[in-house]
Formats: sequence, structure tokens, C-alpha cells
Amino acid sequence: MVIKSNNFCIVLSSPSGAGKTSISKRLLKIDRSICLSISCTTRPIRKGETHKKDYLFLSDKQFSDLIKKNQFLEYAEVFGFRYGTLRKTIVNFFKKKKDVLFDIDWQGFQQLKQSNLEVVGIFILPPSKKELVNRLKTRGRDTKNEMKKRMNLVQNEISHFPEYDYVVVNKDINICVKQIKNIIESERLKRSRLKNLTNFVDKFRN
Repeated sequence: MVIKSNNFCIVLSSPSGAGKTSISKRLLKIDRSICLSISCTTRPIRKGETHKKDYLFLSDKQFSDLIKKNQFLEYAEVFGFRYGTLRKTIVNFFKKKKDVLFDIDWQGFQQLKQSNLEVVGIFILPPSKKELVNRLKTRGRDTKNEMKKRMNLVQNEISHFPEYDYVVVNKDINICVKQIKNIIESERLKRSRLKNLTNFVDKFRN
């Protein structure tokens, strides 16, 4: 299925604890032209999470069946669980003339770039390794074993930032959100996205 739209996908990626989830929530509040892509996952639901709001929680079999039916735009395995974006989710948002925000890792970003979609990648870096560790400890969501796994993956995740269109450092979340908002506005003003301008200009020629 080829998805044609003037709208585009905004991918936010970062190592765990760099703040992309908090940044995503703020962007959605200040920009009503953006909708969040809700990912499917096979991991267990956590306390405070809601099915269809935070994730679409699926069994391994359900996830595998969707892969066989080519229903995912992208999917990847992280910490032994699978995550993916349903093609129909993006189609529905584009029909509503919305840009779509993705909170996914570098694997998902690479797959999206291989699709026929317009994709803008923004990588969020923490100000330092020390600050990243502090943030992970503060949120208190991971066990010691999970914390160790996350830190082992940080170097690999950060090594992929040159593949992205933009890189921002989340030292101050207010500044970081403003920078990302400016990036999005600039992307919307690209001539290639303003396809309706052709008809507008033609009226002045006639």
C-alpha cells in the first residue's frame, strides 16, 4: 500500500531517560496538528498504563500474525519484547490532515525511511552520562537488572545519532521542546510540502 499525503512523520529517538516521552507529551499539547502514533507491543502492561492509550498490548501470536499479513510499517525487538507501528494507524491520521509523531528507536526510524513516507528524524541526547543515570534512577521504573541492560545499550543507541536529520541536547526541557517545535515548523514550510502553492501561484499568472 502506497501512502500519499502532504503530511509527514516526525520521529523522536533517544536512549532511555533522555526525555523523549516527556517532550512528546508537551509537543502534543502545544501543536494540535500533530497526533501520536500508538505502538503495538508484546511486553506486559505496566501499572498506570492503558490499552489503546499508551500501547496496543498484543500477544506474541497476535504480533506474529500481523507481521505475516504485512500490517506493520516498522517493528523491532527491544529487551526481548517486540514493538511495531500499524500501517492503518498512519493512514487514518493522514486522512485527518495530521502530522504523526513517533516515539521509536533507531531501528524503527531506519525502517520508516525505507517506506514511501516523508520522515523527519530528530535524535535527543542527554547532557551527560551522569545526568542520564540520575534520570533513570529518579523515575524508579527499572529494576537493577533492567537498569544495567539499558546502560549497556546507551552507547550503541547514541552511535546512531548521525543518521538523523536533527540532533538536540535535552539539558533544559523547555528549550528542547521549543527547538523541536521550530524544527517541525521549518519542515512544514519546505517548498516540497507546500503542494497547494502551485494552484495559488497559477492564479496570479492568469
